[in-house]
Amino acid sequence: MAERTVSPAARVPAGPGRTGGAAGLPGPSPVVDDLALDEVVRFTSDLIRFDTTNRGGGDGNERPAAEYVAERLSDAGIEPVVLESAPHRANVVARIPGADPGAGALLVHGHLDVVPAEAADWTVAPFSGEVRDGVVWGRGAIDMKNMDAMVLATVRAWARSGQRPARDIVLAFTADEEDSAAYGAGFLAAQHAGLFEGCTEGISESGAYTLHADGMRLYPVAAGERGTAWIKLTARGRAGHGSKVNHDNAVSHLAAAVARIGEHRWPVRLTGTVRAALTELAALYGVEADLDDPDAVDGLLDRLGAAAPLVRPTVRNSANPTMLQAGYKVNVIPGSATAHVDGRVVPGGQEEFTATMDRLTGPHVTWEYHHREVPLQAPVDSPTFAAMREALLHFDPQGHVLPFCMSGGTDAKQFSRLGITGYGFSPLRLPPGFDYQALFHGVDERVPVDALHFGVRVLDRFLRGGAASDRSAPLGTAGDALAHGEEATA
Repeated sequence: MAERTVSPAARVPAGPGRTGGAAGLPGPSPVVDDLALDEVVRFTSDLIRFDTTNRGGGDGNERPAAEYVAERLSDAGIEPVVLESAPHRANVVARIPGADPGAGALLVHGHLDVVPAEAADWTVAPFSGEVRDGVVWGRGAIDMKNMDAMVLATVRAWARSGQRPARDIVLAFTADEEDSAAYGAGFLAAQHAGLFEGCTEGISESGAYTLHADGMRLYPVAAGERGTAWIKLTARGRAGHGSKVNHDNAVSHLAAAVARIGEHRWPVRLTGTVRAALTELAALYGVEADLDDPDAVDGLLDRLGAAAPLVRPTVRNSANPTMLQAGYKVNVIPGSATAHVDGRVVPGGQEEFTATMDRLTGPHVTWEYHHREVPLQAPVDSPTFAAMREALLHFDPQGHVLPFCMSGGTDAKQFSRLGITGYGFSPLRLPPGFDYQALFHGVDERVPVDALHFGVRVLDRFLRGGAASDRSAPLGTAGDALAHGEEATA
């Protein structure tokens, strides 16, 4: 595939965030040059133009985007492996040797697929990759072709400057994250585990973005994920005529169970990551934090202003009914009815989830797991977390970095099967009013050019070794800053 020419709209002139940084931020590192800043915008735009929509059930085509990624890596002297799990469902894996072969390798992974987009609802065509007014538009601009592009721009900058990371870096660009991961990270972990030999930790999406909260710039770094517990409910009863009294009605049994599940109030269950997040937020807001009293946690959240939504979904398990199916004719009572529930489980909350579902479904409804992934938790006192914090604060000294737990999940769950501890770290400095979370799977998904520039600089600093004192010299002496922390999964 030939490399595309950069359109005039995609070329970003020198200015704030390019040579001098935005509003008092440090300038670029000696490795992240102007070409890297051009490339991250161009790569984001180009990747968006590949329609890699994942409609579920095996329906997807990541192959063209995977070939594009592989060629960008090959151009930089990095040897990629393209692996198809099924026709058109392609993944790319490559390893960059570090200066310290004894240090645990770091996995950097991002998915190439995106959720569907209805063009009629968008201001800009969702697969145009248009760059307008300093913003790149399109499906995947946030979730997560922006991170894919930042990684590509970063490692290509290393190749031009002769730099090496402190530890081995394994790159993985995956298919199928937006469905079951069976064609992507799940396939790689199950059938190509050798490609990830030595990896102790990994970074990927949904962390290190700016959350503007009550006059503060917060950078939440994900150090945990709730587990996935998608379940199917089945009610059985006596089929019959719709005009007859029927107290063994499968639809009624199912409706009652679904209502109980939807109305259930789950108790507070704080994990180590969530405790750390609440402790740091309470300190920033200057409020008391009695985390040993579950009844006080909701009151604390009420005092955390705009930061509360970051933590609120992860202080307990959850179960939301999402699908119902029953019957085929209005005057026929069916013999069975089904429903699906999106359950999410905090680390350590699996037994409670199971027991609660047994109780809420009742005697007339059975349930089973449709899809299940374990919850994750990563150490927040590790050298790696400290290095991520340092890299962010180096480029935004007035920011506040804190851990959080994702309410949903990522490919980190698949790679955890290989003993890899996962963090969410895809850095973006975003302007006030930019609702990052709302753009995930939302209409008019977009990412500011300045945010991409910030992200490349932060990734470069972190991946090359954290808080090294000499940023202009080849690294390899800062392995201690990226030593892996103890895995803590549930």
